[in-house]
Amino acid sequence: MELNGRHIILASGSPRRHELLGGILPEFEIDTENNFRESVSPDVPFEKVPVLMSEGKSDGFHRPLGENDILITADTMVILPPCGDAPGRILGKPSSRAEAIGMLRSLSGRPHKVVTAVTIRSKERRDTFTDTSIVTFKSLSDKEIEYYIDKYSPFDKAGAYGVQEWIGYIGIEHIDGSFYNVMGLPTAKVYEHLKEFL
Repeated sequence: MELNGRHIILASGSPRRHELLGGILPEFEIDTENNFRESVSPDVPFEKVPVLMSEGKSDGFHRPLGENDILITADTMVILPPCGDAPGRILGKPSSRAEAIGMLRSLSGRPHKVVTAVTIRSKERRDTFTDTSIVTFKSLSDKEIEYYIDKYSPFDKAGAYGVQEWIGYIGIEHIDGSFYNVMGLPTAKVYEHLKEFL
């Protein structure tokens, strides 16, 4: 992709997003300094939360954008649909081993949504879009769950798993949608939307 003199900035500390954007862009800057505080009303529908987070990160970027700057922000959420009497809920990043185990137990043997929102912003315009993938895990044993958590420490990942890691290789039966979206960035959509800016 020709950048036409534009300066691309990825405002994300995620190594997965760095890798994925690097797969489609020859060069970009990583700048994670941000004034945005992540919070949202509990009344907001689950699928809209990543949009609010992505746009909040964009608006909270620590400096005004220059004439040639294009800023990319993103937010990925794992959404567990309702099941029986249990309501649906968002699975964020686990804060403990016990919470990570509980998350993977809740994902075991059933489908869930992974929604990523991406905001691309220049000085003149802003474009926010989403991508949704449906991921289905096989029934995971406690031994498999505990091995994965102790070996890979997925505490920086929504839903307590990385699709590109061991748990994805042995546990994911089916993905309906973009694999890279589940990793954290829907690269095909990012490419198409970036072309409009460039």
